Amino acid sequence: MIINLKNTTKQPMRIKAFLKSKGLSHRLISTAKHEGTMKIDGHKVSTTDVLDAGAELNLRLPKEKSDANVPFSFKPVEIVFEDDNWLVINKPVGLSSVPGPSNREDTVVNRVKGHLKDQGSKDLIPHVITRLDRDTSGVMLIAKNRLAVGVLAPQIENHDIEKKYFAFVQGTLKEKEGLIDKPIARAEDGIHREVSETGQQAQTRFQLIQQYDTYALVEVELLTGRTHQIRVHFASLGHPLLGDQLYGGPMDKKIVRQALHATSLKFVDPLTDQTHLFEVPMPQDMENLKNV
Repeated sequence: MIINLKNTTKQPMRIKAFLKSKGLSHRLISTAKHEGTMKIDGHKVSTTDVLDAGAELNLRLPKEKSDANVPFSFKPVEIVFEDDNWLVINKPVGLSSVPGPSNREDTVVNRVKGHLKDQGSKDLIPHVITRLDRDTSGVMLIAKNRLAVGVLAPQIENHDIEKKYFAFVQGTLKEKEGLIDKPIARAEDGIHREVSETGQQAQTRFQLIQQYDTYALVEVELLTGRTHQIRVHFASLGHPLLGDQLYGGPMDKKIVRQALHATSLKFVDPLTDQTHLFEVPMPQDMENLKNV
């Protein structure tokens, strides 16, 4: 993996401090120093050398070898955007994000791994940034190498990646917009999540888009990223998602999975300082719920 990083500040910086400013961890900087190479204008440098303002650092890291426990899948993946470091896809319903005990053969990770191999990439470990439940559709962000993951880490930790969803929820909403601020913890069965004072902070902002007779369409923004957060929060208000059997949602509305779709994702690429916004349309099973 080779990448060029430009010092866009007006001041020279020691390379170690420069790499830290880009979000690289101490471990990744150490890997670059001892296992990779760093060059300025074709000359090898060390982390103690200085990168002038406006100058570029050429950074080479060892390739990430394929994990034999995660097989390649060459089934199709719908690509929304791709460059050297990022892959944005539109995940279909029924496809898990990552391999697990019950499925190690065909997940987003397996398919992206196959896609990378087809491209001739030497880095064959996809890094899922925004995971979706198996039966949630929509936009997902995947880093194609560990450097991309490293520089995005501050945005991940600070919940700065903007994620918006469409959801159909049961009942009539009293408020047209609001903030659900309830901590979430794992339930005793290990499968469910539940609102609990002992849980982790979880915040969900919502806006009513359309009220129907017995259910509503809402746009939801995740301010944190807990497992099943949207599903748990709306169920706790007495408005479970249509089709969400796990959390008590109605199963008679002509949709056989939770009516939840990740519709947009926005983040800043730390390697280029460019802001990216990606949007994907609602799938047909949810579109059908609008036409009643």
